[in-house]
Amino acid sequence: MNRRGKRTPRAMVSFFGVSYLQRQNPFMVAWWSAAFPGFGHMVLNQYFRGILLTLSEVVINTLARINEGMVYSFCGQFELAKSTIAPRWTFGYVIIYLFAIWDSYRSAVVQNKLIALAEAENVRINRFALHPVEVQYLEPKSPFAASVSSFFFPGLGQLYNHRLCLAFYGMFWWWVYMGLSRSHESLIALLQGRLADSIAMLHPHWLLFMPSVMGGAVYHAYSTASEHNRLFRIEQRQHFAERYRHSDVRIFP
Repeated sequence: MNRRGKRTPRAMVSFFGVSYLQRQNPFMVAWWSAAFPGFGHMVLNQYFRGILLTLSEVVINTLARINEGMVYSFCGQFELAKSTIAPRWTFGYVIIYLFAIWDSYRSAVVQNKLIALAEAENVRINRFALHPVEVQYLEPKSPFAASVSSFFFPGLGQLYNHRLCLAFYGMFWWWVYMGLSRSHESLIALLQGRLADSIAMLHPHWLLFMPSVMGGAVYHAYSTASEHNRLFRIEQRQHFAERYRHSDVRIFP
């Protein structure tokens, strides 16, 4: 609970994980929204709108066949790319895509102002939340372990960071991408020396989603673990400053 006169908390521990305000480079946030609409909002801890935008990206991209058109464009087959893309879905896709970039940039600018207020007010962080089916808490984490976990299977780094719903959402969609793109079957065929079979079995539309998803999951896991470490140190300072505020001992001048 906020102290009287203080209305901008820095972080909150809940059943779903740790939500927090964090300084972000607005251009980096916008870049992640360009890589995959919704990712920029997730970096800002705006998970509900991030999930809606990622679902919109997958559904409308599939209906408009944007990824397939991109593949043909990369191969220099521009006429085939033009005939592949569905115009009735493409117009709406472009509008939502540009909106996601703009809105994430705008939100990052606002949150940078809010974190300045939160630091000035220094509202006490509650590091522990006990629920009947879950225990959530702030603890020191390894950003390296978080990022490596998400590299091998996106969602595992988020699970390591106790971001439960996002973790299982990411893991579910990674299974979907793997199954529909046949990426791991293709990798096995490649390791067996069957290059032609490896290429032939790939589905480019679903494969093109995977680099952005993996990169976003790794970045999010690393930055979240780093921020948890910072919040843990802040909570410790707040606790000791409050507990020993009447002590005559001064470690620092």
